[in-house]
Amino acid sequence: MADFDIGAIVRDLNEARRQWRQAHRPAGEVRGIEFPSRDALATILGQLKGVLFPLRLGPPDLRQESEDFHVAHSLDTALHALLRQVRIELRYSAALRHLTHTDIEPQALEATRAFGAALPGIRTLLDSDVIAAFQGDPAARSVDEVLLCYPGIHAMIHYRLAHCLYGLGLPLLARIIAEQAHAETGIDIHPGATIGAGFFIDHGTGVVIGETAVIGQRVRLYQAVTLGAKRFPANVDGTLQKGLPRHPVVEDDVVIYAGATVLGRITIGKGAVIGGNVWLTHDVPAGARVAQAASREDDLGASDISGESA
Repeated sequence: MADFDIGAIVRDLNEARRQWRQAHRPAGEVRGIEFPSRDALATILGQLKGVLFPLRLGPPDLRQESEDFHVAHSLDTALHALLRQVRIELRYSAALRHLTHTDIEPQALEATRAFGAALPGIRTLLDSDVIAAFQGDPAARSVDEVLLCYPGIHAMIHYRLAHCLYGLGLPLLARIIAEQAHAETGIDIHPGATIGAGFFIDHGTGVVIGETAVIGQRVRLYQAVTLGAKRFPANVDGTLQKGLPRHPVVEDDVVIYAGATVLGRITIGKGAVIGGNVWLTHDVPAGARVAQAASREDDLGASDISGESA
């Protein structure tokens, strides 16, 4: 039987934890903190998908006549489970700020109720995303295929739910939910980004959308598109400044083709088309076409953009 020096490993791990806590929490580790559960949130997300799309993402044996019963039961279960995770995040946030006498229960209940009330609006936005994908992809045979199979729609379900939680002051829960979709699809959408109706990510792998990006309606992105930051301003002590607008604004009806990198707080004007593999760090006027090969901007009537893909 193999012999391992378990005691030494345990001691070294203890020392590594001690050094981390001393370096990153100089006031001392707040004991007794409970963290939100990734597994619990994955279960909640599964239930919420069945609430939003019962006959497609709900139980396989569900029939239309029992749809409302299933939605009511699953919604009640999911919201009570979510309430527990909301309490945990609020306690965690309060503990990090050393607020030991904060009554988080009313805040947790209010946030969870607001999230539940937002679900019909989220379903409407997701319907617009599904339609955009179906209409924008000649390979799509039905809206059901889009909903069941397209990674961009899977990522958008997570994003739209996470964005709601982010707006309710629950950034940790939101980030966990968004990162679950990132791990499953390769599409990285920060829950703080603002994305309008009818958003379509075709193929999707490698797409990155930063926290302060603002995307209008009926926008289409292809795989490996980055809407990122150009630079990161620092404070006097060298730490990065948080929350500054640093990602692009993409107006309505813009198309950005595969591999394009769009950086900084620039504006891509309404109806513009950005070609494949373009590196872009300046504003683009409405209706312009930007091509990688000649690095030019032309009217919409110009010749096809190099790097476009179907």
